[in-house]
Amino acid sequence: MMLRIPQVLTPEQVRRCRQLLDAADWSDGRATAGHLAAQVKHNRQLGDDQPAAREIGELVLQALGRHPLFVSAALPLKVLPPRFNRYEGGGHYGPHVDAAVFSVPGTPHRIRSDLSATLFFSEPHEYEGGELTVQDHFGPHSAKLAAGDLVLYPGTSLHHVTPVTRGVRLAAFFWVQSLVRDDSQRSLMFELDTAIQQLARDTPGHPALDRLTGVYHNLLRQWANT
Repeated sequence: MMLRIPQVLTPEQVRRCRQLLDAADWSDGRATAGHLAAQVKHNRQLGDDQPAAREIGELVLQALGRHPLFVSAALPLKVLPPRFNRYEGGGHYGPHVDAAVFSVPGTPHRIRSDLSATLFFSEPHEYEGGELTVQDHFGPHSAKLAAGDLVLYPGTSLHHVTPVTRGVRLAAFFWVQSLVRDDSQRSLMFELDTAIQQLARDTPGHPALDRLTGVYHNLLRQWANT
């Protein structure tokens, strides 16, 4: 499932992030890539120790925790602190699959990458190219979203970023270990939760709400990996 999650950040938060990112010290993105990924990765990245990375990362994590659509779709157990990249002058990232497990910087902990996420800081009209293209069983799907919006997709997906031929594309990227590891099960949970919420809005007090909510939590109890 590839899902757009709108307005993770407010316009004011996006402006603050842009100020920090525009003034930041960027380095070659290949430094953080594995052997194969380094051959197709052509962008710049913000070091994890940069003050801007820490400030924006904390802001993003707090915003994610407050966003009901993200929580419903991802069922997050752990979220890797966001990283930040910059594409310009033909920069791109060729087809690749993200690593299965990531270490949390400065800790002994690791996160399984059930879900990948990209949060956009640049508006689509500010640059040409730069589409995130994700391949699934039904073919390729592209995303180039408004600043403050996020795209969420399975970490198992083959994906790439097309060359940025004009302007600058700024984004955060990170990974989520979900309570529900299996993507098909997680998608069913999301569909069920969405239907329950719609029924609650359209028909408050409907007797089926309690039963459906019980089914949701019993499925979560059965499928959750903690």
